[in-house]
Amino acid sequence: MDLRQLRCAVAVADEMHFGRAAARLEILPAALGRMVRQLEDGLGVQLFERTTRSVVITPEGLKLIREARVLLEHIDAAEQRWRKMGRKGRQVLRLGAIDTAASGLIPGLLSAVHASHPELKIQLVEERSAKLIPRLLAGNLDLALVRPGLMPFHRRLRGHFLLHESSVVLLPSGHPLTRLQEVNVTDLQDMPLIVPDRRSRPHSHDSVLALFEGENIQPNIIQNADEKQTMMNMVAAGIGAAIIPRWWSALAPRGVQVCELAPSRGEAQAKLPLHVVWPRDIRDPSRDAVVEILLSIIDRYAASA
Repeated sequence: MDLRQLRCAVAVADEMHFGRAAARLEILPAALGRMVRQLEDGLGVQLFERTTRSVVITPEGLKLIREARVLLEHIDAAEQRWRKMGRKGRQVLRLGAIDTAASGLIPGLLSAVHASHPELKIQLVEERSAKLIPRLLAGNLDLALVRPGLMPFHRRLRGHFLLHESSVVLLPSGHPLTRLQEVNVTDLQDMPLIVPDRRSRPHSHDSVLALFEGENIQPNIIQNADEKQTMMNMVAAGIGAAIIPRWWSALAPRGVQVCELAPSRGEAQAKLPLHVVWPRDIRDPSRDAVVEILLSIIDRYAASA
C-alpha cells in the first residue's frame, strides 16, 4: 500500500466513477484502475464493486476510505509544516530557466516576487531544457521555465504554456542585407547559416529549418553550435548568419546587426514555445505563489517576445 494508491481510491470514492476520478488526478483511467486493484490485492479486500454502469463502494471499502482520508490529511498537513520550516531556514525557491527566459522574463518575475513576497528568495539556475527537466524530477529544482522536448513532459510533471517567442536574424555588420527593413527567408537562401545543435536544442533547431521548409528552400548550414553566445560570436566573425529567439538579440556583441525577420509560410512552425513546469505530486505554497505571479504578468511579456 502506498500513498498514491490511497489517493486513487479516495478519488474513486468521491466521484463514484473511474473516468472522472482519473481526470481529476490527471492520469489515464487504466492507470487509476491498476492502482486500485493493486491496493485491493495488497490488502486482500475488495473496495469497490464495478459494473459497466456504476461503481459501488463495499462496506470494507467505506471503512478504508474513512481512515485513508484522515491519514492523507495528516500527511498533507505534515508536508506543508515541514516545507514552511524549510523555507524559514533557507527561504529559497529553486527556479530553473532556459537562457532566453532568463534574459527576457526572469528579471520582471523576480521584481514582482520580491515586491509581494520579500521573505522569499529565488535561487536561479540557468540551463538547457534537457538538463532542467531531470533536475526537476530528481527534486533539485522547484520550478522551471523550459521548452517542451520532442516527447511530452514526463507524467510526474505538471506544466502550463506561457508564450511563443518569435525569431530575429543576426547578420555581420555591414552585410548588404542589413539595409533591408525586413529580411525574408528567401534572402538567406545562399547565406551561410549557423544553427543550434539539434541534440541540445531541438526546438530552436527545428524552428529554423521550418522557416526554410515553408519556402521550399534548402538552408546552407555551415556550422552547428550548442550555445547562442557562440552563434552570435560566429556571426560577428563573419562566418555566417543566424536566426535566434528575439529576447537573446539584446545581448548581440559588437559586429552583429539584428534584423527583423519578415513573415513567412513557415512562421507558425518556427514559434518557440515556453512553458512553466513543476513536480505534480509536491504541494508547495511558495511555488504556487510564484506561478500565480508569473501567470499574472505573462501577457505583458508575450507581446515583446
